Formats: sequence, C-alpha cells, structure tokens
Amino acid sequence: MAGTRKPVVEVRRSQRRRRTVSAYRDGERVVVLIPDQFSRAEESEWVDRMLARLAAREGRLARTDAELLARATRLRNAYLPEYGHEALPASVRWVTNQNGRWGSCTPADRTIRISHRVQEMPDWVIDYVLLHELAHLIVPSHNAAFWALVARYPKSERARGYLEGVAAAAAVPALTD
Repeated sequence: MAGTRKPVVEVRRSQRRRRTVSAYRDGERVVVLIPDQFSRAEESEWVDRMLARLAAREGRLARTDAELLARATRLRNAYLPEYGHEALPASVRWVTNQNGRWGSCTPADRTIRISHRVQEMPDWVIDYVLLHELAHLIVPSHNAAFWALVARYPKSERARGYLEGVAAAAAVPALTD
C-alpha cells in the first residue's frame, strides 16, 4: 500500500516461552515475544502474523459511532422490523466509562451507549449487545417480552456465553447491560 510504513519491530526471545507468541505496541515500535528455540524462518513468519493481528485489532478499535448506528439500523431491520422508528435509537456511541456493563440504553431519550471493551469482540457479540439495547427501546425491563425480542437474534445464547466467559476470565461478576 502506498504511504504505509512498516513499523519498527523488536523481537524478544525467551527461554521460558515454549509455544506461545504475543505482540504489543510500545510507542512507534511493535514488540514480538517468541520462544528462543524458533528458527529465523519461524521468527519471520510469526512477526508477519502478529503484525497482521495487531493491524486487525487496531482496525476494530477504530470503529466509529456512525458505523455503530448503521449496524444498529441493520439489526433493527433484520430482527425488529415491525417496530419501525420505535426500535431506532436517536444515537448510538462507544463510551469508555462503562466498566460494569457491556452497554446501556436510556429509552426516554432513545440513546444507546456501548462499552469500548466490546469493540475488540467478534462482530456477532457486538451485534448481540446492540440488539439487546435496541430491545430496551421497546421493553425497558428484562421481562419475558424483552427476552423474546433478544432471542430473535440466532446467536444470542452463544454471545451471552461469550460475555459471561469474558467476565469470568477477568475475575469480575457477570456484567450486565
């Protein structure tokens, strides 16, 4: 790609590391951690893989509020079409101040906020969180009617399990909306 610079890469080998490879950004450079026994060819292969993974992750983190609103509109059209504007939020945005929730909805002003922590999750999990909040525009509580709306999303149970797993791995109580 024209204008795209390859980042400076620092490879750190570890005798304790056996199979795992990880990478992170440290300012302008990328640090890749690999097992000491990797050959130069394996090192090169893993550096390329990790650079691609970091780029994909950073692309997900660059998701905008406008994209989030467009996604909410697509979900409303697919799973809640009979509710029309009733299930269409006035705004949907990413927020960094929700550490105890994946998302929240204020039906009175039709606003939805999604935790920035969801940005890195698979698209089907983001869709679930959004649909969950869209359902709150129709049914504010977590009653049977609400869960019936959420259940229209085919991966709702799978996404709930994923979110519960993330919460468990973080050693925090199950987060709610």
